Amino acid sequence: MNMTPQEYQSYIKSKQSPSPLIKNMALAFLVGGAICVLGQLLTNGYAALGLTKEDAGTAASVTLVFLSALFTALGLYHRLARFAGAGTLVPITGFANSVVSPAVDFRAEGVITGTAVKMFSIAGPVIVFGTAASVAYGLILLLLGA
Repeated sequence: MNMTPQEYQSYIKSKQSPSPLIKNMALAFLVGGAICVLGQLLTNGYAALGLTKEDAGTAASVTLVFLSALFTALGLYHRLARFAGAGTLVPITGFANSVVSPAVDFRAEGVITGTAVKMFSIAGPVIVFGTAASVAYGLILLLLGA
């Protein structure tokens, strides 16, 4: 079957079902927003317990990362992500999920060659380039005297 690239694209478009774009955006907005609201509630709760605003924010972030890791290990975060799409990827919980998910998937290969090696397969580049960008921005600010 010989097809030109244009014919192939036309064929693919005829076989695809339309994407429910509005529904997907609404779910991502609602679930991502709900995760952020949970973070704000945790921050307010920790502040009410006597933590400073900065410490309450840190404690809320740690709690969200822990809950995301726990739900990933229990297989619940994946279900939520399939339902909500990008709404679960943007908050800090999505980063925690990207670290824990490969570790859980490859635990059968052992602690070192499975869990430890695969844990940063997705998040590793984010950490490396985030750190490198922080150093570069710091040096630029230092040179500019800011």
